[in-house]
Amino acid sequence: MPKHIVRLLALIAIIATIALFAKSFFRADSFYQYGHYRGNAVAEIASKIPKLQGSASCQSCHKEVYEQWTTGIHRKATKDNQIQGVVYKYGPGCEVCHTGPAGNHPAKTPMPLSIEDKITTITHLNPQLHVANIPGRKLLLSPDDMRGVCLNCHEKMVGRPDEQKQIDLDTHSGKELCVKCHNPHSPKINFAAMQTVNNGDAEAGKKLATTICASCHGAEGKSITPAFPNLAGQHADFMVDSINAFKAGARKSDMMSGIAATLSDADARNVAAYFSRANCTVTGGDKAKAELGKAKAANCAACHGAKGLRGNGAPGISGGPMWPNLAGQNAEYLANALKMFQDGTRNHAVMTTLAKALTAEDIDQLAAYFASVSCK
Repeated sequence: MPKHIVRLLALIAIIATIALFAKSFFRADSFYQYGHYRGNAVAEIASKIPKLQGSASCQSCHKEVYEQWTTGIHRKATKDNQIQGVVYKYGPGCEVCHTGPAGNHPAKTPMPLSIEDKITTITHLNPQLHVANIPGRKLLLSPDDMRGVCLNCHEKMVGRPDEQKQIDLDTHSGKELCVKCHNPHSPKINFAAMQTVNNGDAEAGKKLATTICASCHGAEGKSITPAFPNLAGQHADFMVDSINAFKAGARKSDMMSGIAATLSDADARNVAAYFSRANCTVTGGDKAKAELGKAKAANCAACHGAKGLRGNGAPGISGGPMWPNLAGQNAEYLANALKMFQDGTRNHAVMTTLAKALTAEDIDQLAAYFASVSCK
């Protein structure tokens, strides 16, 4: 190779080495504090139009939520695992989903911090009106947009790091929103958010159960035919949600839709409170099929128990109160429910997708297994 070519390549290598060193040496420590920006520059902009002030600026008003976020895996400090000021280098911050201290942020007092707020203050003459209560204020991203934020990192794709939890949408949740199960401030399953306060009156519910429900579900929640579900020991939240779904037409049944329409919200809570406290019994299923279904039930464990999302729980006892217990349920009813999810007669963001992957044998074996396991 000619000497002048060798010298040219050597010179290019030397310049590249110097450039890489200079890039690291002269780059301010604050460069990545707001992503690919110099931290001070963004802070200067924020001082003029208050936003991008960093998640720590939310701490004074939102202590509990801030604690959840800062102790969760989604938060990492900016440098050497030490918090640098009020900003974070990695992980979703408050302003990813919330609109930030300016704009649409709900203030405790009128706060003309931005042009929008100044206009709002003018157009709404009552100066005591809480900004959050003004019609049209958008305080969060839309549910679909928030779902997109999660999928930016967690939708299964080739080449993504193994330590970053990956999900296949079709088998994980379908079109269900992430926050239906997950705490948006921490990636853990938000079981508390799934649970409603069921303050139903069990004694009042018993009277309704005797007059309205007993002909199909039995006076104590044990159905008179295996084609109908047992209600004894079922989660109250799930039963209330089911009644509301029949009432709204989201679930189809000529009989149940008519009955649900006659029940008030209080009636639904009362009936659910009564049946949830009734003693359940194991109905049993074909033993050979049940044994085969046991191995396949591992795919159901995440929601319906046996070392699922919470890492504990008996088989068929769901991890969340909005999910049904399957243990001790009638095998015929369970099989029919899965077939309805398959053919679209009954729809659910997760179950519809999962059921379509099951064969007729899978359905019979799973139904036999859950009908056979203890419901207590």
